[in-house]
Amino acid sequence: MKILDSNIKCLIQLALSEDIGRGDITSDALVEDILTGKAVIVAKDVGILAGLEVAKTVFQMVNPKIIFSSLIEDGEKIKKGDKVALIQGKVKSILSAERTVLNFLQRLSGIATLTSKYVEKVKGTKVKILDTRKTTPGLRILEKYAVKTGGGENHRMGLFDMILIKDNHIKAAGGISEAIKIAKSKYGKKTIEVEVRNLNEVKEAIESKPDWIMLDNMKIEDMKKAVRIIRSTNSHIKIEASGGVNLGNVRKIALTKVDFISVGALTHSAPALDLSLILVES
Repeated sequence: MKILDSNIKCLIQLALSEDIGRGDITSDALVEDILTGKAVIVAKDVGILAGLEVAKTVFQMVNPKIIFSSLIEDGEKIKKGDKVALIQGKVKSILSAERTVLNFLQRLSGIATLTSKYVEKVKGTKVKILDTRKTTPGLRILEKYAVKTGGGENHRMGLFDMILIKDNHIKAAGGISEAIKIAKSKYGKKTIEVEVRNLNEVKEAIESKPDWIMLDNMKIEDMKKAVRIIRSTNSHIKIEASGGVNLGNVRKIALTKVDFISVGALTHSAPALDLSLILVES
């Protein structure tokens, strides 16, 4: 997992400062400084694990001498009762790091787990499940990592790495054709995607030859028609479906033969995967 750059470490430090503040007064009162021990992180639900390297870093930022040993790898399916990791070191340090570790692990594992459910629903098709920018502020790199861990793919990381012309951009530019024309003239080497809402907009977009067309909140029958029109006119254009996607309809959308389905819920609505840390006898 190659995500632990200086920004992520600053984020971890912020999370630790938020939780520990001026000190862990409960552990200071009840746990002797010299006491060492072991703890395990245990799964309390079924899901896909993600975020072990973050967890390890949290512990070691609290106390560099803590030994963190993964017992399961990121991306593996876990079930209730599975031991995820073994931690050894000063008990006071382990307890001080506990909540921050679990917050990261539960959040990222929850995203990976939900993503895997969407991926399973479209199994047998060629459709790829994409994330969006609907992420927790500051956590985007980690949350998009979790999507990849769950079998999904990352869309653009931010506003800087791909042109995505949405309805407000179209209004500002004076129309779909004009928006694509302006984008090509300024950033012709960047991938250009345009959002459309109906078949008339599909036809207008095709004429300007974008790289991607996003079918936004279209009914299934209209999606099928849009895919046929795009494929018969320009087979090089990638097609993405977006808006109103859920586990109940994602397969029907996939069967329209779009290339991608973007799902904001992967990151904005994923429930945390239940995990706990338990001290064990040495």
